Amino acid sequence: MAYDGLSEFVRELERRGELVRVRAAVGSHLELAAIADRAVKSKGKALLFENVVDVRGVRSPFPLLINAYASRRRMSLALSAEDFEEQAERIRSIVAATGAHGGSRGMTQMLGQLAAHLPDLMHVPPRRDGAGACQEVVQRGDEVDLDRLPIITAWPSDGGPFLTLPVVITRDPERGDRNLGMYRMQKLDRRTTAMHWQVHKTGRRHYESAKKRGERLPVSVVLGGDPALAYAATAPLPDGLDELLLAGFLRKKAVRLVKCLTNDLEVPADADFVLEGYVDPSEELVDEGPFGDHTGYYTPIEKFPRFHVTALTHRRDAIYPTTIVGPPPMEDQWLGKATERLFLPLLQLQLPEVVDMNLPVEGAFHNLCIVSIKKGFPFHGRKIAHSIWGAGQMMFTKAIVVVDHDVDVQDVREVAWKILANVDPKRDLSVTEGPSDHLCHSGDVQHFGGKIVIDGTRKWPEEGYTRVWPSPCVADAATTAAVERRWAELGIDLPEGDSAHASSSARESDEGTKSTLRRWMDAAKEMTR
Repeated sequence: MAYDGLSEFVRELERRGELVRVRAAVGSHLELAAIADRAVKSKGKALLFENVVDVRGVRSPFPLLINAYASRRRMSLALSAEDFEEQAERIRSIVAATGAHGGSRGMTQMLGQLAAHLPDLMHVPPRRDGAGACQEVVQRGDEVDLDRLPIITAWPSDGGPFLTLPVVITRDPERGDRNLGMYRMQKLDRRTTAMHWQVHKTGRRHYESAKKRGERLPVSVVLGGDPALAYAATAPLPDGLDELLLAGFLRKKAVRLVKCLTNDLEVPADADFVLEGYVDPSEELVDEGPFGDHTGYYTPIEKFPRFHVTALTHRRDAIYPTTIVGPPPMEDQWLGKATERLFLPLLQLQLPEVVDMNLPVEGAFHNLCIVSIKKGFPFHGRKIAHSIWGAGQMMFTKAIVVVDHDVDVQDVREVAWKILANVDPKRDLSVTEGPSDHLCHSGDVQHFGGKIVIDGTRKWPEEGYTRVWPSPCVADAATTAAVERRWAELGIDLPEGDSAHASSSARESDEGTKSTLRRWMDAAKEMTR
């Protein structure tokens, strides 16, 4: 379903037992974030704080929603699905329907032809409307007061309160292409914020283009609305492809747009809040940070542009959305996992030998990628790693682990076992250099550092391996079936969650393990080289 604002999404979460309303007064400075951190690490529910108080003791007129994406189920609901794998399957069907070819050009072709190939999605492209709920209340000029929003300070050394779920809308001053990005914004005063436009981001490119032209860059910031909007703003789409197209695809309904009141941009009509304004590239940059980031560490003070708010509009029933990032696991892990699943079919469009991919939350999305492949030639694992580094934002990946197709990359225990058993560091580790994420602190210089490939695939004679590669130990099917039939009468009670340490016969009762064993047996048959 498509959601008409955060209020409708909140009602859906509440209907499904996925929401807790917090009516007690809670401070926006550190206290609220500490509560949310405890809730997300305990796999708790979404939280709607109805009485948020700032450091002055002033209560915000707006409720605050946090932890809305902090589970697979809620992330799926945010993407208008019972499970976000449904959306991944829709993308796979489009790949087949369009017959698009590999590379970013093929991805753009495929996504751009949604309406032509799927009649039920003919209204996916965004369309302009006359009015929207996002402009029910309008404040301009001196009326703008960001202090009324319940903007939180999450960590003790943060440089101030930060907006952490803003959908920042700009247009390329040269080409006119629209971009939706999610860039944190530190509140500086009642009418200005910093704009964290990192060097590799599209918003930064628009800013640099405006600077060369000697122009102000119009900027509008959306808070709330259909949660698909926030997700689309984080999605690694090819440059120039409108994120509103992806949002419309996910919600199976076009995003209605209204024109802003003080600049020429358009914003989603069902947004909860809109901050209209501009960035002036001729102004001096401002200090932004420190900020407790998704890496789990503070990023330092750096210089970024200042965003001037010329109008603040909102719905009458507006809800302020926010999140906190920090030491994993955090709420953003499910935004990352959704991207992993939804964009896997697009990666496979370019690299059809890829079977599956896992971006573990402990790797903060860009530090580790585990990928399984159907190996087709010697040193195929190295080729895949370099291809992944060439796939858009995957260029930031610090470590890539490549395993065979029969390894479940979502099972990190299995991956660790296979890697530790099969890798010869002298032969299978490769270190190179390349661009690193703006937030990565490990390199000697910013934006550049070392990268590693761990090739955990079975080695072929052509790769210098002249011995016989061993097969994994697997119980025979007849014995396994017999033990399964007798298990109840044996009276052996295994501790819950401890089946991974039990015998292979006992583990057969777990469907996931059965699948794993079948893959191993299939793989053993193939190892005749």
